[in-house]
Amino acid sequence: MMRRLVTLISVSGVSVATAATELPVLDNPMTVEYLQQYLSKAHPRLVFTPAILKDVKAKLKTDPVLKNRYKAIRLNAEGIYDEPLLERRMVGRRLLGTSREMLYRINMLGVVYLVEKDPNMLQRIDEEILAVCSFSDWNPSHFLDVAEMSLAVALALDWTDGALPELTVKKAKTALIEKGLNPSWPANEKIWRHAYGGNNWNQVCNGGLIAAAIAVADEEPELAVKTIARALDGMPNALVEYAPDGVYPEGSTYWGYGTGYSVVTIAMLESAFGSDFGISEVSGFMESAVFRSLCNAPSGWYYNFADCGDRRNNGGDSILAWFAAKTGNPLFFEKERFLIPPKDEGMLSRLDGAAMAWLSQYEEREGKPLPTAWKGDGSNPIVIFTGGENDPHKYYFGGKGGRATTNHGNMDAGSFVFELNGIRWVIDPGNQSYNDLEKTGFNLWGRGQDSERWTLLTKNNFGHSTVTVNHKPFVVDGFVPLVDFKDGYRPEATFDLTAVYGENVKKAVRRFIKDSSTSLIIEDQIETSEAAKDVTWQLLTVADVEIVSGGAVLRQDGKTLYLKNLSHSETDIAVVSLDPPPMELDRHIEGLKRLELRVPAEAAVDGKMLLKLSLSADE
Repeated sequence: MMRRLVTLISVSGVSVATAATELPVLDNPMTVEYLQQYLSKAHPRLVFTPAILKDVKAKLKTDPVLKNRYKAIRLNAEGIYDEPLLERRMVGRRLLGTSREMLYRINMLGVVYLVEKDPNMLQRIDEEILAVCSFSDWNPSHFLDVAEMSLAVALALDWTDGALPELTVKKAKTALIEKGLNPSWPANEKIWRHAYGGNNWNQVCNGGLIAAAIAVADEEPELAVKTIARALDGMPNALVEYAPDGVYPEGSTYWGYGTGYSVVTIAMLESAFGSDFGISEVSGFMESAVFRSLCNAPSGWYYNFADCGDRRNNGGDSILAWFAAKTGNPLFFEKERFLIPPKDEGMLSRLDGAAMAWLSQYEEREGKPLPTAWKGDGSNPIVIFTGGENDPHKYYFGGKGGRATTNHGNMDAGSFVFELNGIRWVIDPGNQSYNDLEKTGFNLWGRGQDSERWTLLTKNNFGHSTVTVNHKPFVVDGFVPLVDFKDGYRPEATFDLTAVYGENVKKAVRRFIKDSSTSLIIEDQIETSEAAKDVTWQLLTVADVEIVSGGAVLRQDGKTLYLKNLSHSETDIAVVSLDPPPMELDRHIEGLKRLELRVPAEAAVDGKMLLKLSLSADE
């Protein structure tokens, strides 16, 4: 796989790579001649092949994970019978919920049909296709909606090949062309921005349209070729974000979204052409399974930086299982979670049907254990310290750098989360409903310094456990790098926060140290400028707090954590209640409070200040 140097320019607000960072280049042999020679003539050819399907059917008799997951899929599929057919119902500016529901339904119904050829499943698939293909459009103004619907309809056609009525097939293919593919080739845009963006939209839009292109390739080979070729050219702009270590800059739940589409795209290209054209070889992509695994904290919460959800669901991670199938590493195959009774799993993920293909391909081999001290560099660098698999204290720490203008990013550089004994003591406020904010007229997506986004507690630095100077918001374009990392029995990591404070400091460095199996030290070295008036060290928690001499005592779920003020023991910690939150539009988190250590800049000695605090529990 080749690489080329690129810089980033903006095309309609989306970063598009052109010529000064290193960008991977995928193999791209796509021509009409290539398509006609190498596109599989056998069906199914999207994710499943006749050989994969045969293997799935055989293993359903013996493999406990496959058997259990299939029972859950069948239970989900039967539940769809009780639901009305989908309508073109917008939620705010999005049809996305409807598109995702269609993809979910086809994944459930379609896999049961593939395995059993159940006529009732086929009839319902027919009805679902006719319903969505009768929509006036699939909402191209918010193209994720089009992409997810295109994938759903393409899978429905492929997985039922030859069994649907001819009129249904014709209507579906017409819809894929007119409502899916054609809107991605606007006459007034030389570059269709979604194909070349640097975020999850790239992965989702290109993946959905590749599926549509393959579905209509026999009828429209030229349209299919130019769509797939554009995708292979454009996808590296998003894939490069995994480099060098696998951090997904948009956070763990968006890893599930963007990587989920990249995984299903790889599966489709391999099933249709026998090659993924180099996607899985891109630096950091395969390593991102470690990132995903380490973002799952002992408490059941994610390390929920960026616009990330709070907690994971009960079932096994089907996207992570793809990495298990490719590597044989059992750490990525959540067997116990996959064996949860089907009735307890509830509604499955919308790609869980497709995932049966790679679940069947998993063969356990020896894999490397997860590191207990890990760093990931890139556009949103993070560090994670854990106590390991059998840690009785369930130690967990996650800290980060980066910049606010990262896609789905926040003013959270220098922030951290901390757990002991399975309790999230130091929290990230996480995400909140986009539509609930947007319907009020709130401008959630602006990224300028004065954008409305930064007034939200979940988005600004006042809602994160970091350091604030002069009560000012962070500089949005200021990048905070990871400048030092040490692993071993006493790991530590250092971030340079200088850039987020502008003229208010000359230098600001934050160091995290895992001091013992039950303690964390946070050390801030700040060189103030003349503009600096005060410095506020802050920590967010939902624990009950008692202020004591030299710090505070936190209590939660019958456990205790001590916050010790090691550098300014004479200065009391202040407690600021954030329940209710500062603004009506802010996320309400029960019991949320901010602990503050406020130090005037004049306390600096020769312009230098050291803030040193620790969090610890009794061993």
